Amino acid sequence: MAANPAYDPALDAPAEKQPLATRLMYLVRKQPLGAAGAFIVLIMVLSAIFAPVLSPYDPTANDFAAMAEAPSGAHWLGTDQFGRDLLTRIVFGARTALVVGFASALVGGIIGLVLGVASAYFGGRFDLLFQRVMDVFMAFPLIIMALAVVSIFGTGVQNVIIAITIPFIPRCARVVRSSALALREIPYIDAARACGYSHTRIILRHMVPNVMAPFLIMITAFVGQAILLEASLSYLGLGVQEPTPAWGLMLQGGAEEYAESAPWIAIFPGLAITLAVFGFNLFGDAVRDVLDPKLRSQ
Repeated sequence: MAANPAYDPALDAPAEKQPLATRLMYLVRKQPLGAAGAFIVLIMVLSAIFAPVLSPYDPTANDFAAMAEAPSGAHWLGTDQFGRDLLTRIVFGARTALVVGFASALVGGIIGLVLGVASAYFGGRFDLLFQRVMDVFMAFPLIIMALAVVSIFGTGVQNVIIAITIPFIPRCARVVRSSALALREIPYIDAARACGYSHTRIILRHMVPNVMAPFLIMITAFVGQAILLEASLSYLGLGVQEPTPAWGLMLQGGAEEYAESAPWIAIFPGLAITLAVFGFNLFGDAVRDVLDPKLRSQ
């Protein structure tokens, strides 16, 4: 019998014994879009970490002799209306986007995770009251809720994180609760109660680990949404303030006034936002396909 040229004997070995490169190549072949999203996210993270190494310019220093210069050898993406190097500000702006994105997604997701599992575990009137409160929060779109919160707490990176975190809590709690409801009646939960374990231990040790799959999927989606929300708030003047490098703030300064004379001032920050959100969405879809048993079996 002729050998199958596509056959890879390394894949027949148990997963823990397969070389790391073999497993990575298998995932790339199975999830090419997810691999592309992971590559975009990796480039974004590395750019944020090594931002001072990638560019010799100061992201906040004005150079009025080089205002609104077109892309050139000295400034690969051109300069903005204050003479600041666009590539430098985009690279440093990745730090702001990642800090806001990961902080708001993790904090809002973790709080929603605990509250959603607790709501499913206790049930009864507590669950009914909690879900009605969540309905009130979810009645408002993300951007409207974020605008309301930031108008109360004020602008700045920390307040933007708070403003984006609060709308994420009910959305994560609702999804996690639907998964936790099926766990409440499983025998090992009854066994934990019979052993005299506290409610806190049952929730955190026996229920939370079993709803991590939908939680991780939501976290990856939340990061992309948080980056987009941060850019929207900064563009409206309610988010990160000058001179902090932020993609939405860069759009606010040059999107309209310089649309014809220096379009690169708005084009390149807009592309950065698009690629970041696109990368996290692709990566989140791949995580869902890997963690979802129904999709994984297909």
